[in-house]
Amino acid sequence: MSADPSDFTLQPLTFAELPGWSEDDPTSLLAPMGACLRHVTEVKPYRTGSLGLSTADLLPLLQAASHALPRSAPEARRFFEAHCTPFRIARRDGHAGFVTAFYEPEVAVSAWQEGEWTYPFYRRPHDLADIDDSNRPPEFDASYAFALDGPDGFSAYADRRAIDQGHLAGRGLEIAWAKSKIDVFFAHVQGAARLRYGDGSVRRITYAAKAGHPFSAIGRLLIDRGEIDARDISMQAIRAWLTAHPEQMDEVMWHNRSYIFFREAEVDDLSAGPIAAAKVPLVAGRSLAVDRMIHTFGFPFFIRSESLTHLDGGRPFQRLMLALDTGTAIVGPARGDIFTGSGDAAGELAGTVRNAADFHILVPNAAAARFR
Repeated sequence: MSADPSDFTLQPLTFAELPGWSEDDPTSLLAPMGACLRHVTEVKPYRTGSLGLSTADLLPLLQAASHALPRSAPEARRFFEAHCTPFRIARRDGHAGFVTAFYEPEVAVSAWQEGEWTYPFYRRPHDLADIDDSNRPPEFDASYAFALDGPDGFSAYADRRAIDQGHLAGRGLEIAWAKSKIDVFFAHVQGAARLRYGDGSVRRITYAAKAGHPFSAIGRLLIDRGEIDARDISMQAIRAWLTAHPEQMDEVMWHNRSYIFFREAEVDDLSAGPIAAAKVPLVAGRSLAVDRMIHTFGFPFFIRSESLTHLDGGRPFQRLMLALDTGTAIVGPARGDIFTGSGDAAGELAGTVRNAADFHILVPNAAAARFR
């Protein structure tokens, strides 16, 4: 469940009071802002989060960005300084915000089930229905957004264990087959992947839907069982543990009942990131997943973490980012997931990000008056 708006406040600042702002170069945000502008004007506006900032509030900033041609980092900063007011997102419990990171894995696959190629990536099943507050059965948790559409109405869809044990077999939903169940599991966690076929071709799969069950972190399970020390937890540590304990692998992965379905997408530009929830390509190091129940896609966030240093050569992480994605584990007003890019190197960067961070949202000036 997302945080209640009363659980946090927005505290107005000046850019001079924003630690690290004067050292950042936000020039690369202009291109994704242009993509957001095209989406909200040509397709549909973004859903408004409970904070109350809407696409209409964002539109003047996106339109101004479409005409801005900053030639340097100072010019780019001056653009945002002229059009926005920064607000610190302050939790009422006094705790700092928190960041993790995600990436787009690359997985070797086959178009056919043969030999060691035995673990499928599935398309969305036809009997999976969207549910919301208007049609959700009363016995369902409010977090459920999908259900089985059966002859007797909606019911819970099969979970990870049932699907791994063959619930969807024979229905022609397979996109491709991987060698490693661990690779498939982590593609589910990331919500996207590049698939590399034996002939060298590369295709992309992105999130289409989920079985509906809440996400449960297997890292927390392994910590609670004493298998991995909390100080050492990372994606790499979890993968290593699963690889070293094949007899327990299924049971641990089945703890996360959530199951992700994908859709196929062409890779027109290998340098571009995947299309995420905001329907624009992610930019490595500049795209942030946020709680969409609270925040609205397309808004800029300045994130600073004193302890997160491995992404910037030993310096504290301090960057302006764009809210372009979301995730079931991203819950709360000052909670974010940093996109580090595609492939193994990006995965190495992402896997160890678990850091306290300060969150600031840049609100276009006209809308900022409502929050002062």
